Order: sequence, then C-alpha cells, then structure tokens
Amino acid sequence: MGTAKQVTGTWGAPIYFYESLGSTNDEAKRLAYMGAPHGTTVTARCQTAGKGRLGRSFYSPADAGMYVSVVLRPQMPAEQSLLITSAAAVAAARAIERVSGVSVKIKWVNDLYFTGKKLCGILSEASLGADGHPEFVVVGIGVNLTRESFPPELQETTTSILESGGRPVTPRVLLEETVGELLHVCAQLEDRAFLSEYRARSCVLGKQVRLIGGGHDRVVYALAIDDNAHLVVQSLEGERFIVGSGEISIRGDWR
Repeated sequence: MGTAKQVTGTWGAPIYFYESLGSTNDEAKRLAYMGAPHGTTVTARCQTAGKGRLGRSFYSPADAGMYVSVVLRPQMPAEQSLLITSAAAVAAARAIERVSGVSVKIKWVNDLYFTGKKLCGILSEASLGADGHPEFVVVGIGVNLTRESFPPELQETTTSILESGGRPVTPRVLLEETVGELLHVCAQLEDRAFLSEYRARSCVLGKQVRLIGGGHDRVVYALAIDDNAHLVVQSLEGERFIVGSGEISIRGDWR
C-alpha cells in the first residue's frame, strides 16, 4: 500500500494521497472505523482492485482517472441512504462540468454518461449502527480523464473527459471540486433540493430500460424519480411499481 502523503483539504478534513491502493473505498472504510472525521478523503494514482457496484471491478490504471473516496457521517435513517449516492452523482456532475466544460447525464442510480458512454462511476458503502442509522458512509467516485490504456472491451462502453472534448483536467483540481461539492450537497440532503437537478440530468426518464438485480430482470419504462431517489417504472403490461435497489441498463447496453 505504501505511505500516504497527507494534507488538509479546503473543507478542513484530511486528504490521503497514495501512489497505489487496492481500493480507495477499502482504505476510507478502514480510516472511518478508526474514527476519521466527516470529509476525510482518500485518493490514489491507481487502484489495483477498484470496486464497482454489484461486486464488479472498476478499471483504474495510473494517470488515467481521478479515484477518490470520501468518509461521510450523515444523520439520517438507513432507508434514505440512496439519497447520498444520488447527491454524489449531482456533485460529481457539477464538478466535472465546472472544471472541464463537459455536461454529463446521470444513469440511475450512480453512473455519469456522456453521449451514451460511461464517464464516471460511484459506489457508496455504509456501516450501520445498532439504531439503524449509518455510522458512516464511504462514497467512492471514479472519473475517466483519459482512456488510452483501456482494453478494447472497455473502449466500446466508456468515454473520458479528454475524448468528450473537455478542457484538460488534473486529478487534484477535479478532486478539490468534487469533494467540496459533495460535502455541500450532502449538507442539504434533508430538503432534497438537489433532486430537481438529478431528474433534469437523467438519461433514462421516459425511456425503455432493463432492470437488473434487486429481484428483477425485466424490461420496463422509466417514468419518474421519487423524493427518495427511487425509480418509478411501468412494466410492458402497464403495472407501475417503485425500484429502490439493483440497477438498470439502457437500451444500447443490452440490445
């Protein structure tokens, strides 16, 4: 793992910089269990075991992206934790647009897309206390800055800030913007003000999508996003229901 360089972020909590880590989320969770304060941030030049949702890996080669995980200590019940992932998507979208000029869309619940290809992935992991409230939530955000070193199978489904025509971005600048925006948005979780932007950035509403996981594997229409960031869908037979877990693929991903 090596030794981390530690500095204090503009938000007052430490940032730990590593050359290489297995997973920034795993290291952030370790620090959180040791009492790391709200806003503690872990970043690495590369990850050797980067984590995606549903047990997938997140390809994280050196100098190709920003890989960052943030410790949050929200005061909210566990059933509202999906709001944190949604808030992180809005925060990352704002930061990317601010520093690079690239305007991205959100694929429920946690991916950022540009012209139909994945630019950023987000993974939230929580530790629950005995009262059912999260002791902490670690939010991991990975943004592709370039993908020259990506294997062919990932070249087809991903994009990067460089390829999207954005201004050149360094990981450190994007990190500062992203974490600052994440902490700002998460301070406003209770009023859910960010959800209007989350909905406006959606690339799935009004479209036919495929539900995967969470007890589902079916094609549905994505109708709306409710005030808990759950997805309201309608089956091909006309039945409406709410989805709070699992994920979706958009038509180009599965047809």
